[in-house]
Amino acid sequence: MADLQVEVMGKDEGVMDDYIGKFTLSVTPGTKEVEIEGTVFKIVMGTFWIKIESTPSQDKHRLQFPYLFDGPIHYSRHYSPAVGLLTNFNDAWLYSTFIKGVPLFFRNNFQLWNRKGPASFAVRPGIQAGHRLLYARAAGNAFGIIEDTKGVVELLHTGAQDDVSGGGGPNAQRRVKPAVYTYIISAEDASFRFSETGAAFFVDFASKHALHSNCAEVVRYSGEFHPRPEGGWQNFGDFTPDDPVKWEFMIDNNSGTYAPDKMLLPEVKELFEFNFPGLVVRALDREDERLVESREACRAYALKWRGVRTDELQLHVREGEVTLCRRVSESGQQEMKRAKDNFT
Repeated sequence: MADLQVEVMGKDEGVMDDYIGKFTLSVTPGTKEVEIEGTVFKIVMGTFWIKIESTPSQDKHRLQFPYLFDGPIHYSRHYSPAVGLLTNFNDAWLYSTFIKGVPLFFRNNFQLWNRKGPASFAVRPGIQAGHRLLYARAAGNAFGIIEDTKGVVELLHTGAQDDVSGGGGPNAQRRVKPAVYTYIISAEDASFRFSETGAAFFVDFASKHALHSNCAEVVRYSGEFHPRPEGGWQNFGDFTPDDPVKWEFMIDNNSGTYAPDKMLLPEVKELFEFNFPGLVVRALDREDERLVESREACRAYALKWRGVRTDELQLHVREGEVTLCRRVSESGQQEMKRAKDNFT
């Protein structure tokens, strides 16, 4: 029988949240009351009520993978007001979905932190603080369930802020944004986390993938992807509505932080097609000329037809703006000073 381990945190306005305690319980069905155990002398910090509902699995792999996540595919879209306030940036959207069947496709394969990469252990505390701030729960975040291919495509609409559960929200006039995204598939919780590669909050951070993974030593996979209409953006007319278009995901292994094995790209393709039936996925090595051509066509289309400026395709800071990395550093110094003052 499996156990569920829960850590309880107190949400603060700053970069760091207070640790309240933890508890462990079995996953047997029913309503349970458990005590939250603190770290100091294991003092009881409160009680927690939880109800567990269990349904027998019908999956053919249930004996081989008895605790395999089988959906539904929840998504969350993060936009922290604190990030916008701290950095003056508007392009602060991050996305996270829980995907099914990760162990079925990757088995025992994990991608290790590249020791020769740009992000060393010395910079981890700052990156982890940035991760907590970016993925923090906030009133501006959106949550829902992706039930079909149309839902995952509409998640990538320009300025999309509506529920895409069941295949899309009410804003049919929104268009799929021609953009390149940085992604990781987490080894910790099988989540697929991504954001635009040129997002301003990446400025001054040594690794975009590490910011998404919270500096995890291993991930299932990482790289970049971009959506495109069938045949590529170079063959698409902006007068064509998005709905009848057959959309494709071009996904790769472009990650210096984890240097993913290109031999696993077929498994990446199968994983996403398993989660989003009907979505055409093309998984190519980062040096494949077909990938490079498709990515550049995506960016060229954004510049010509969607009003994107050249500087928006690269990491940049406008005059008078302060980077998230700097703000995280300043906030950490202020919290250390407050802790020192309280101690003395």
